[in-house]
Amino acid sequence: MHSISEGKHAPRKECEAVSSLENKIYNGGDLTKEEALYLSSLCDKSLLYEAAHRITAQLCGKKFDTCSIINVKSGNCPEDCKWCAQSIHFHTGCVAHSLLTPEECVAQACYNRAQGVNRFSLVAVGRTQSLHEIEKMASIIRAIRAKSDVQCCVSLGLLDEEKLRILYEAGVTTYHCNMESSPRHFKKLVSTHTQQEKIETIRAARKVGMRVCSGGIIGMGESMEERIDFAFLLRELQIFSIPINILHPIAGTPLEKMAPLTEEEYLTTIALFRFIHPYAFLRFSGGRIQVPIPTVRKAMYIGVNSAITGDMLTTIGARAKEDMELIREMGYSTALNTDWEVINE
Repeated sequence: MHSISEGKHAPRKECEAVSSLENKIYNGGDLTKEEALYLSSLCDKSLLYEAAHRITAQLCGKKFDTCSIINVKSGNCPEDCKWCAQSIHFHTGCVAHSLLTPEECVAQACYNRAQGVNRFSLVAVGRTQSLHEIEKMASIIRAIRAKSDVQCCVSLGLLDEEKLRILYEAGVTTYHCNMESSPRHFKKLVSTHTQQEKIETIRAARKVGMRVCSGGIIGMGESMEERIDFAFLLRELQIFSIPINILHPIAGTPLEKMAPLTEEEYLTTIALFRFIHPYAFLRFSGGRIQVPIPTVRKAMYIGVNSAITGDMLTTIGARAKEDMELIREMGYSTALNTDWEVINE
């Protein structure tokens, strides 16, 4: 991996400050919000990017985690998330379908595993899933495990401990539940459920023995300070797998005319997340197709060390073969153990 420094001569004071904060991370310290805001305001962002790169290299090494998803149930969602094509509150032309068959899911899981993907997730639209649907999805998980050694994950909305235990006993290792944005900004985007309900689901998932994956979407009109608040919320929840989606504005949703992020906004966000989450898997997720390949490489250099490959729910994603080539090119390996810590609530 090569430096992305632009060759600027940063003020000595900034160099010393960034070096001090970087060393604080190596010594086991946590970045404060004030320090994060300072880093976000640096005149020479290459100082921030290079420091985040060194933190990634030293504390995360060459590990790169990969996962793939299948939209096991689509459309007709009762929630009003302003970015989502699948909500019944917006007219987006999203095609709805009920639960896919076990055969369809097994075929997709085995195909992705053959591409070298480590994890495979069932994703279902909706606030929650009925007990009958949970039992059907548990049978799908068992069918996948009978045919493949891929690790199984699910993203099924707000679930209680009973439903989560059924899935865990079927072989689910990880539960995905995005916090989406900072607490302040989330309230502007969703009115039909709360972040506290998501936190309760995360705690229940951990209680039954699952790992947790939780991130969100940037580019939904939030400020850089709100992105920092979002990162700190995830740190409070002790999240070690963080999908960082980029808003893909969808016609018919309230965010359809949202302006795209600049490269600097995106890369600065990645670098700040690395400082705040020095040991986490920061994951390329939905919306990445909008990012030019040179910027994708810069993000991987700075701190992105995991990715969802294949189709991203209702938008087009990146193909696994291309991702695997890029991962190797950037000096990472998908052959190393990428399991993160299991936290018991």
